[in-house]
Order: sequence, then structure tokens, then C-alpha cells
Amino acid sequence: MRVLACRLVTLTLVATAACAAAANDLVPTGTLRATFIAANPVQARVDTATGEVRGPAADLTRELARRLGVPFTIKPAAGVAGVIESVKTGTADIGFVAFDPTRAREIDFSQPYLLAHNTYLVRADSSAASVADLDRPGIRIGVGERDAGDLFLTRTLKSAELKRRPSSEILQGIAMLKAGELDAYAANRTRLLEISARNPDLRVLPDNFFSVEQAIAVAKGNSAGLAIMQRFVSEARTDGLIQAAIERAGLQGVDVAPPPR
Repeated sequence: MRVLACRLVTLTLVATAACAAAANDLVPTGTLRATFIAANPVQARVDTATGEVRGPAADLTRELARRLGVPFTIKPAAGVAGVIESVKTGTADIGFVAFDPTRAREIDFSQPYLLAHNTYLVRADSSAASVADLDRPGIRIGVGERDAGDLFLTRTLKSAELKRRPSSEILQGIAMLKAGELDAYAANRTRLLEISARNPDLRVLPDNFFSVEQAIAVAKGNSAGLAIMQRFVSEARTDGLIQAAIERAGLQGVDVAPPPR
């Protein structure tokens, strides 16, 4: 096993034996392997022409690998379950996925690096003016199954009915909304703004029902690897890396997550 350089900058670290051991706990193969949710543009996208992964997840993975002095790979996974499984089984060292208490039973999370605001898409003629207008009896809300929005709404909705679909089938869900089979569709604002721009008969509500804490997951119990991720996210926030990644990707409806209290 080669010793990693462990260059976690802005506060330059000396490559001590302890630091090298911690880095090896995060990158046991010598290559930093990352996964992200394939259908979530808040994290990253795959350029269909070149196959290159672009977006905040790619920028953060690239910079973390540079600071550790190792090569990296970043690959899309099939939904939340795919990312969690890759981290649990060790086929990925880190996974980009939103924090949720139920997921924290299976994997460990860094502090959040980005807030992805979640809201509803409705038909243009809907009477709903805010998210509060939709939690009423008889209202049918579409949502990606096991998405962070699904988990949050499952805990908090009092009267509306959730209609879950695989996250990869969001376009089918939007078709159901347009056909009147749903009254609203819940997802991150970034995604919904892109959809509404192509569909003038749909509109995005002005407020949010939840701000999803996008974080970076490591294997459960990997305290040394988690410590590296905590420090990296803190530095990436302070030195402007996260904000620059958001701007480079042209994302709307997201913000840099504030430091933990």
C-alpha cells in the first residue's frame, strides 16, 4: 500500500504517519472512487458527447483527489439506493447523497456542502400559490421514491397523498401532472425550473417545502475517512470551491450550506 501525500490544503498538513494512515482508510485502493445520483443535476451530469462528468460532485472529487495526491474516478449510480449500496459494499470510497436520519443508519455523512431547495411543480392553472396550499385532502403529489423529498414529506404531510415513482421516471411523473393524474410534483428546484422552462403550461411555486442537505457519505464506522471529509468540506466552503462549482454548473435553486452550528 503506497503512502498518500495527504495534502489537505488551506491549512497545509505535514505528511505524518497518522495522516497517511487516515488517508489510506479513505482511499484503500490508492484511487479515490466516487459515485453520485445519475438523475440529479444538483450533484453532477454526464456529458453525453464526451462522457465527462461535470458539476459540483465532480469538482469536489477532483479537488479532494488532488489534495490527497491520488487519481480518481467518479461514476453515476442508479438513484439513492445505488449510491448507498456502492459505499456500503466498498465499491466506492465516497458517495454524494442527501443526508437523512434513516440513511444515517447505513452510512456516515460529512457536514453538508450544499443546500438543494425542494418545492412543487404545478399546472399553470393551479390555484396553489404556495407549498402550504397543497397539504389538503384529495391532493395527489408525485415524488421520486426514496428521494430526500419523499422521506421528508412522508414524515410531515398531514392530508395530501404521496404518489411515489422511481426517481429515474420523473418525466413520466410530469406527464401524469399535465394529464391531471397528479396535482403537483415534488423535486429539487433546479430540476423543476429546467422542466418548467420547457413547459409553459407548468409553473414552479415560489417557496420551498424543504432544503435538502447534500453531503458526502463514507462507509459506516470509518471515522478516519469521515474526519478527512469533514475537514475537506469545511475548507472547500471557506476557500470558495463549493460556490465556484455551483456557478460553473449554472445551477439555480441551490446555495452553499452554512457551517454546522
